[in-house]
Amino acid sequence: MLTTALGTYMGLLVAASVAGCDPTQLDTLSLPCIHRRQKRDWIWNQMHVDEEKTDPLPYYVGKLKSSVNRKNATYVLKGEAANSIFQVNADTGDVYAFARLDREKVSEYSLVALIVDKDTNKNLEPPSNFTIKVHDINDNWPVFTHRLFNASVLEMSPGGTSVMRLTAVDADDPTVADHATVMYQILKGGENFAIDNSGLISTAKQNLDREVQASYEIVVEARDAEGLQGESGTATVLITLQDVNDNFPIFAQPAMYTFVVPEDIRVGSSVGSLFVEDPDEPQNRKTKFDIVQGEYRDTFTIDTDPTRNEGIIKPMKPLDYELIQKYSFVVEATDPTINLGYLRGITGKNKARVVINILDVDEPPVFQKRFYHFLLNENQKKNLIGSVLAKDPDKAGRNIGYSIRKTSDKGQFFRITKQGDIHCEKELDREIYPWHNLTVEANELDPNGNPTGKESIVQVHIEVLDENDNAPEFAQPYEPKVCENAAQGKLVVQISAVDKDITPQNVKFKFALGTDDSNFTLIDNHDNTANITVKYGPFDREHAKFYYLPVLISDNGSPSLTGTSTLTVVVCKCNQQGTFTFCEEAVAQAGVSIQALVAIFLCILTITDQGETQRRGAMRPERHSKVKAELRLEPDSSLPGERGSAEGFHGPGRTLTQVARVVRKMTARGRAESKNVRRWPVTRAGSFGILTRGQALGVLDVDREVVSERRPRGRASQTV
Repeated sequence: MLTTALGTYMGLLVAASVAGCDPTQLDTLSLPCIHRRQKRDWIWNQMHVDEEKTDPLPYYVGKLKSSVNRKNATYVLKGEAANSIFQVNADTGDVYAFARLDREKVSEYSLVALIVDKDTNKNLEPPSNFTIKVHDINDNWPVFTHRLFNASVLEMSPGGTSVMRLTAVDADDPTVADHATVMYQILKGGENFAIDNSGLISTAKQNLDREVQASYEIVVEARDAEGLQGESGTATVLITLQDVNDNFPIFAQPAMYTFVVPEDIRVGSSVGSLFVEDPDEPQNRKTKFDIVQGEYRDTFTIDTDPTRNEGIIKPMKPLDYELIQKYSFVVEATDPTINLGYLRGITGKNKARVVINILDVDEPPVFQKRFYHFLLNENQKKNLIGSVLAKDPDKAGRNIGYSIRKTSDKGQFFRITKQGDIHCEKELDREIYPWHNLTVEANELDPNGNPTGKESIVQVHIEVLDENDNAPEFAQPYEPKVCENAAQGKLVVQISAVDKDITPQNVKFKFALGTDDSNFTLIDNHDNTANITVKYGPFDREHAKFYYLPVLISDNGSPSLTGTSTLTVVVCKCNQQGTFTFCEEAVAQAGVSIQALVAIFLCILTITDQGETQRRGAMRPERHSKVKAELRLEPDSSLPGERGSAEGFHGPGRTLTQVARVVRKMTARGRAESKNVRRWPVTRAGSFGILTRGQALGVLDVDREVVSERRPRGRASQTV
């Protein structure tokens, strides 16, 4: 109970203290004194002050007021400008400025006002923020960003064409009437240009001509509405007129241009230059020169050099003193890109006469054609192919000598006469050289027949025409194989042919076997291919592991030619599925047609009779009732190029003529045509192999006078 009463009493003391009652005057039985809290407010207005004020420092700005009315209250200012620019009287609250204010630097100041207890330095009221605004006065003149400006405008522009806009800045407060309003006027150059109050400069006259005056200088003044101006209120503007193409070119020398050039001047080289004057700048000079009078527009052209503004006369074709000694024509200079709207008049000085005198020079011979093209069949010689002709273009009309440059005819196939006739000295083979390109020289000769040093050359192209002089042959090397147990009709290989001659689109090759005595059959597919098939049935590897099949291939040329190529067929062991399990390597075969046999025999028959006579004198010939030679192919013999033995035709008195006769008989037996016979050397010196229908018919040994016949295996020896 006592504790509760003590608590209540202490609460009343606290309440009385807060209410401002004197607790010593309260008794325990009286009610606590009742106090109504009064509202305490700052009583002052927002402060304003003029900039650049002339009053003595410090000058009064305003007064801080508050409803707090206690003797121990004092005023305090806080903020960035407090106690430096602004100070407050602690007792009265009067605010003073201790510096001249410039609105253009600081337009307002933010401060904090406080009222505190002098004794405790505690706030009697919450702090209050307030602003001191600086009022603007018209103390600044307009200022240009630069003292010098550059501008440009096209010449010949109409009046009122915009040039550029200037801007001057006034630092005064734009919200105050007329303080920051800028007005412009031109102090210098106003006769050609004008400026409005927005600062836009424009042309005051039309058709300002760059060729008369290229640039202008004007001075512009900026002031505010109250007329305040200063040194920074003016600016200079340099205005340049941009060039337009408004002038025609005129000849600097309007009367006549005269040039002298030799007749051998190169086509496209300079004869001389025509000079014109055009006051426009180089990028607007588009001078064009034309020949307007005269008959030589196809002889000369005039190119324009825009850098030097001149016309360069050039010949378009060779000049000839013997035809024309003097050229005269009129040239007009124009500019097709000129703007006709700018023209002030057309001058008559845009034409000039040109005279070109031609000098005679000693010229080299001239061929009648730029090149020559002749046709010649192959395998012919000592024929006239064609003729070239060159003449001396000068009045002297000297004789011409011809020659073929050795570098263009290294094989010395051709010769040329004094008259320019070209002859073929050797047979030509189109399959080796289908074309021959000769360089023929024509030399001018003096009266003594010696070259004067004036020469010309021409290209002579000789096309060699094809003849059917090559027999067909296999299109590729074939390596056919066949199983030992191959059945009848089994395809061994399919073959095709090619011809070194020019093959027409309708070429037809015919295929046939050179022998009927074999286990193979050839089937012509009539599409330039043929099939080799098994004729009877299985083979016997014990009897033969290789078969050599001569294949005759004929073309449909004119004349038709037949070639013989040999197929080497290898007989292999195979499994039941017909897959090869073992094959010997085939011996390389040389399939050769028999074209050169006649040449071989002619070489044999032309061996000097002296050697034969000496042989006859040294040896007494034996008489035989019948001369015969047994020509037999031994089983261990092989085709030419391998090591083999020769049999038959031994004995003294056997002349080369007899040997040749025997060989001719063998050729006849082989049914070979002489034009299809060829020869080829065997490994032994002095020996020659003779192939007929792809088989070695015999080997002729010139030194021993021996002929041994090559026959297929199993064939009986044959006596000739």
